[in-house]
Amino acid sequence: MATGSEAGKPAEVVLEWPKQDKKRMLHAVYRVGDLDRTIKCYTECFGMKLLRKRDVPEEKYTNAFLGFGPEDSNFALELTYNYGVDKYDIGAGFGHFAIAHEDVYKLAETIKSSSCCKITREPGPVKGGSTVIAFAPDPDGYMFELIQRGPTPEPLCQVMLRVGELDRSIMFYEKALGMKLLRKKDVPQYKYTIAMMGYAEEDKTTVLELTYNYGVTEYNKGNAYAQVAIGTDDVYKSAEAVELVTKELGGKILRQPGPLPGLNTKITSFLDPDGWKVVCLLAVLCITLLYL
Repeated sequence: MATGSEAGKPAEVVLEWPKQDKKRMLHAVYRVGDLDRTIKCYTECFGMKLLRKRDVPEEKYTNAFLGFGPEDSNFALELTYNYGVDKYDIGAGFGHFAIAHEDVYKLAETIKSSSCCKITREPGPVKGGSTVIAFAPDPDGYMFELIQRGPTPEPLCQVMLRVGELDRSIMFYEKALGMKLLRKKDVPQYKYTIAMMGYAEEDKTTVLELTYNYGVTEYNKGNAYAQVAIGTDDVYKSAEAVELVTKELGGKILRQPGPLPGLNTKITSFLDPDGWKVVCLLAVLCITLLYL
């Protein structure tokens, strides 16, 4: 991977890059069985905007990006419909997406009045706390947590994934991707621990919520959720750091860094120690990154 003056760099030099890089969570990619139905659900129930949509008949798929703001400043959801496939297995590893809203009770009533979504956990405070939440699955079964929170620049605030060894995952995302551990909470009465990882505070950006359930070290990931994309200033330096960390903590590089044919950007992709896929790319607007 490293060539010329980059070859043979000490590990401490390679691992300085994630601390300096201006990384940002860009979007999450997943597959849906009826794209128009899901777009209708997200816009009518959750208040998202359709940012763009593209049909690629030669490769037999259509995708759409939805979110609460422009892709150059906000996190987005990339929904992909593969021609003729109307159902996917979400698996047990994917947890939920989360939406922050100033009035979860009101949002829940909007969802209840729709024909495409439903509330499975009524709005109310979390057990043992004061934060008001609710849960609403979309038509494909992807769960959305609704969190009552004051005004925020990023309402699409969480991607929750389950992991088999929490401290290992925290270390991986810190060292390989320069994320910060924003908070960690153990809930022994319900036998789980969570860690919030991100590039800014939870009320300012989208974060990864990593969840460890006591005694569970592996999950079925299904074939529905695909990956999360993270913007970087240099895919080569980012891949170099990731590859070094995978040798210590697990995971592997899937795609060596380089240009993406036909599109004006460069990418690298890899698996974290639990097998969750991450793509790092130069953050160029209006590109599609799902490999079918």
